[in-house]
Amino acid sequence: MLTQEEMLYFKKKLSARKEKIEHNLDHTSSELDEMRGLELNDEGDYASSSTDTAIDNAIMEQQIKELSEIEIALSKISNGTYGICEMCGEPIGLPRLEVKNFALYCILCRPIVEKNKLKG
Repeated sequence: MLTQEEMLYFKKKLSARKEKIEHNLDHTSSELDEMRGLELNDEGDYASSSTDTAIDNAIMEQQIKELSEIEIALSKISNGTYGICEMCGEPIGLPRLEVKNFALYCILCRPIVEKNKLKG
């Protein structure tokens, strides 16, 4: 189990990351709105704009997913279940939480969950 000090440490890290993602999403959304308003003069401009928009959308999707995972982790901190694997109920472990603060599964269960997601 994590100590209160460790929980507070991860809460600060998760909250800071959440704030950064929210800022990025706001900024990217504003940029996309601006790009939609541009008049594109030729096919090259259009192709470049389309590629940029596709990349920005992919980044936004990934950040929205991460934001959701961070919010789950923060709620787990609030209810005292943070750092516990959702599959086996064992502690996730500090090294894994350091790398992925919003991890839901321990290092042993993660590949099983990912393999099942690929099947389904």
